[in-house]
Amino acid sequence: MSWLLIIAIIIITFFGMEAIAWLAHRFLMHGILWFLHKDHHQTEPGIFEKNDSFFLIFAIPSWLCIMLGMIYKIDWVTAIGLGILLYGIAYFFIHEVIIHQRVKWFTRSNNIYIRTIRWAHKMHHKHLNKYDGESFGMLFVAKKYWDKVRNDKKMINLKS
Repeated sequence: MSWLLIIAIIIITFFGMEAIAWLAHRFLMHGILWFLHKDHHQTEPGIFEKNDSFFLIFAIPSWLCIMLGMIYKIDWVTAIGLGILLYGIAYFFIHEVIIHQRVKWFTRSNNIYIRTIRWAHKMHHKHLNKYDGESFGMLFVAKKYWDKVRNDKKMINLKS
């Protein structure tokens, strides 16, 4: 299998994971698995949340694809596992480091993308129960959040 095809599978899997994560977040985490996700919306004491267990739900298929793909020399399976892994790494940095700042590496940014994903996630968290949610994605957010952040930036510039 060509490297170009392997790279394409990794990229397609990475972006496909955004759709899978959105669906899992909307229909599982805010559905039958709310008992695991609830503490992410309703803060409880401690450094870890039950919600952190979702890491395994995505890490296990990634690990299995990488391991089995390498053992049986099935490149496209390994590529899928790597795409899931890269999405998991992106999730960690965006959700844990940038949005929730559970790891204090970056505390402020004027980057419009970062400000937009943080605002969209804030709007997601304004709902303290599993109903009436919004903005279930991580990498891509609705136009209304971009518009809000851009308008805020314009207002700040007008005041300066």
